[in-house]
Amino acid sequence: MLIISKKSLSSREMEGIEHRSVEVNGINMHVAEKGQGPVVLFLHGFPELCILALSDRGYRCVAPDLRGFGDTDAPASVDSYNGFHVVGDLVALIQALQVEQVFLVGHDWGALIGWYLCMFRPELIKAYVCLSVPFLRRNPIVPTVDSMRALYGDDYYICRFQASSEAGKAEAEMAQVGAEYVVKNMITTRKTGPPIFPKGEYGTAFNPHMKQDLPSWLTQQDLAYFVSKFKKTGFTGGLNYYRNLNKNWELMAPWSGAKIKVPVKFITGELDMVYTSLGMKDYIESGGFKEDVPGLEEVITQPGVAHFNNQETPHDITNHIYNFITKF
Repeated sequence: MLIISKKSLSSREMEGIEHRSVEVNGINMHVAEKGQGPVVLFLHGFPELCILALSDRGYRCVAPDLRGFGDTDAPASVDSYNGFHVVGDLVALIQALQVEQVFLVGHDWGALIGWYLCMFRPELIKAYVCLSVPFLRRNPIVPTVDSMRALYGDDYYICRFQASSEAGKAEAEMAQVGAEYVVKNMITTRKTGPPIFPKGEYGTAFNPHMKQDLPSWLTQQDLAYFVSKFKKTGFTGGLNYYRNLNKNWELMAPWSGAKIKVPVKFITGELDMVYTSLGMKDYIESGGFKEDVPGLEEVITQPGVAHFNNQETPHDITNHIYNFITKF
């Protein structure tokens, strides 16, 4: 689930969170839920797990662990993590909530899945607040990972994550440094530009300047919670999302050139590794993003903030979400 640090929530806000398992699309999905009112569906990224903000502002906040993460089932096959399956989980969850529409918030992989959901089933989404990952325009000729490899080479992190779970190469490299190092290395990075791994090892990976002390916005308790879940499940489920990028490129062919027409607010940090690579900054600022997403109403770039803006600036993000969705 998309996590806003427990540190940012009062003990009162932490109370009353209900946890349950919902049968969706052939799997059991763990869901955390709090509040009453219109539903806000929160989708997390990698290597995260839940966000429950806004429940004290008149909203019913619903935060699932996506398939392969946390306490949700993790199917064995790589293909089980393609966009169709993951969106199918969310459609089934919305139906299980017995509502016609939801407000949607997504970060990182949750953001990308959110774009798919808006593209496939726009009638289910009142408005979308997207964090970090803008809409990815489909190249009609070159598959997604192939284009990334052409830009940054075989050691670009997404290319390195392509090693199959059967071979276990990426998992083995992560095992060498340990789950705590991997999670801390990803979440605390402030390095801009494309993450390029050292050859043959995980090494310093996303964060060559990682400090021993945690930043003020990440508590040891939060880090320990993330680590405990990944020690239990491993990283294969999360990596399998990356291993389906080319498969998703194939599956999305019928939607090539499709426009996202639901109302959208996009929030990123100026130090975000996504914003500062793959030509994203130019795509956003030059008008390409608005061309692909006619429903885009606002773009917020947070000064001095990196990729995990939902954790680094939780109150700011919560206010941005609230101020947007109250318009609808």
